Amino acid sequence: MPDLETRELRYFVAVAEELHFGRAADRLGIAQPPLSRAIRQLEHRLGVQLLDRDRRGVALTDPGRVLLREAKLALDAITAAARRTRQAAARPLVLVTKAGASHDLLQRLLAVAGDVEVLLCEVGEQAGLLRDGTADVAIMHRPYDDLAGFDTLDLFVEGQVAILPATHPLAARSQLTFAEVRDVPDLPIARWPLLDGTYPPGPGPEVRTQSKLAQLVALGKTLLVIPASSRAWQWPEHVAVPVVDAPDVTTVLAWQPGNRSEAVAALVRAAEGLH
Repeated sequence: MPDLETRELRYFVAVAEELHFGRAADRLGIAQPPLSRAIRQLEHRLGVQLLDRDRRGVALTDPGRVLLREAKLALDAITAAARRTRQAAARPLVLVTKAGASHDLLQRLLAVAGDVEVLLCEVGEQAGLLRDGTADVAIMHRPYDDLAGFDTLDLFVEGQVAILPATHPLAARSQLTFAEVRDVPDLPIARWPLLDGTYPPGPGPEVRTQSKLAQLVALGKTLLVIPASSRAWQWPEHVAVPVVDAPDVTTVLAWQPGNRSEAVAALVRAAEGLH
């Protein structure tokens, strides 16, 4: 099986993302002819065609799309390994979590953990921060977050609540069904980005930050359904009502499988003791 070099993976990713050899060469700071030769040599060594080339331009083949995905993961892992190595003696363990999520768990974990730096992020950013080495461990939520390739420890399972404007008639209910909150004509559900960065279809506003979402709810423009423990950020203008048939959410601690540091192991042991 042929070995793949970091340089040729970087070359291929540039061409695959730009879909143009000239722009890819400019991006890499090299001439176009050696870049074209490197890609052809890579195809020859792998025994597959990675790119369709014609007068109209460049397009990825099915094997090319596979290599693009795997190459980006491999390059991210190499970058993360270098960053973690440099930072191992220079900083405490970094734990990333979505702002406002699992607040009680975070407080209990920090109370029993050692020297831990907390990095707060927006929805869906934990996976990227783990993969590039910015963070060592993350608090994440199944099935919403991207857990592919990580080692995980399940911490607890919980139901979900609807966050509504306090002035809306549904805010007076003791519980709701998912059908009821999904079909409110004057209060469409906010749309979070999917794992691929796109938004699901629907009439609700596209949101990416907690602050934008909180204000839209307070203004009576949207509602959302979230894990019950993520209510820490809700405003006085919000009301949380249990959604009895919403899918359960599992809160997990996640880390890179190649991370064998004692600090990560100690944090995992501390988290196990919270069960």
